[in-house]
Amino acid sequence: MTGPAHSTPVVEACPYCGRPDRAEPFQVVSRHGTAGGHTLWTRCGCGSLQVRTVDARGMRVLSRSRSRSRSHGRGGSVEF
Repeated sequence: MTGPAHSTPVVEACPYCGRPDRAEPFQVVSRHGTAGGHTLWTRCGCGSLQVRTVDARGMRVLSRSRSRSRSHGRGGSVEF
């Protein structure tokens, strides 16, 4: 994918750990078929839960949660 005014590829990466979205490790939590492709729920190596869509245009991350290391609240931790 390229940016509108740039000829270089746009690097899409996890904002919490910096891993590129297409890099390993990530764990597929669930996969759902859609009319246009698939929706994947994945977990990044840092623990961020991600919603990905895979269709004729390729793979895109639509949404992501905080990483496990940043999900700590007032004295507790959040596990998924």
